[in-house]
Amino acid sequence: MKEPPWTALLLDPVYRKHDTGEGHPEAISRYVAVTEALEELTGELAPLAQRPATEDEVALCHSRGYVATAKRDIRSGLHNLTTGDTAVSADSMDVALRAAGGVCNAVDAVVGGKVKNAFCAVRPPGHHATPNRGMGFCVFNNIAIGARYGQKKHGVERVLIADWDVHHGNGTQDIFYEDGSVLFLSTHQHPWYPGSGMPEERGEGKGEGRIHNFPFPAGAGRKEILPVFQKHLIDSAAAFKPDLVMISAGFDSRAGDPLGRFRLTDTDFHDMTLALMEIADRHCGGRLVSVLEGGYSLSGLAAGVTAHVKTLAGI
Repeated sequence: MKEPPWTALLLDPVYRKHDTGEGHPEAISRYVAVTEALEELTGELAPLAQRPATEDEVALCHSRGYVATAKRDIRSGLHNLTTGDTAVSADSMDVALRAAGGVCNAVDAVVGGKVKNAFCAVRPPGHHATPNRGMGFCVFNNIAIGARYGQKKHGVERVLIADWDVHHGNGTQDIFYEDGSVLFLSTHQHPWYPGSGMPEERGEGKGEGRIHNFPFPAGAGRKEILPVFQKHLIDSAAAFKPDLVMISAGFDSRAGDPLGRFRLTDTDFHDMTLALMEIADRHCGGRLVSVLEGGYSLSGLAAGVTAHVKTLAGI
């Protein structure tokens, strides 16, 4: 392991307690698959602790009305949020808060210089959660909360968020659409859930030109997607000059995933990770926080995460 520790890992059994029910693709088995895949690497990574995000931290990205609705839905024993297609169980509020809070801890570690980068193997995922709505398996937008937290607590001015999940990160886009301090880029399958993410969606007001969408048809792979990260994003980052780089790391864009039709390989995740690390090295001392999103083939998720984390850690 490099000195000081190069890469931190957030992986905690609490993320098993979000129970989506039998047959649901965003299952506890995803946590198990990632844990088993990274078991041999944990000695090379700095451990990160989880914690519950405070309501004020969640309110950096979500309305307090929505938070109250989600709490009420879960407390009343509903199996799905009333706001959208997100399965929940008795412990889901606590787990969702600990996913968002864990990402905040990762931001603390990276921005504070304790590690260079971090991977947060959290669930439930977050990038579909809008300011007022949980949807798409997501309760709170973990990566958006982490970005806002970095700005508020650490004075980070500009954050770059790259999303390579097969589904468009509509929630992240909505949160920062009129912001200007966050550059958001998404590659995603179209037409596909949730139906957003067209190139003409470029932000408004201060956010004009800060939203970069790259929809591709089913069957797209390395030839179509990799240049977005190796050319377009590197060029855009040169003008934006981020103080922190973040990745919505969804592995449902890998070939063989049951919820996607992209054809990315583990080599492609390695190369996309290198492109994001190059941006971080060039503009912000290597500061990078990656957050798990989708990935529903257990073997594919395990392989993609391993390739990604090994690249981050330089091993």
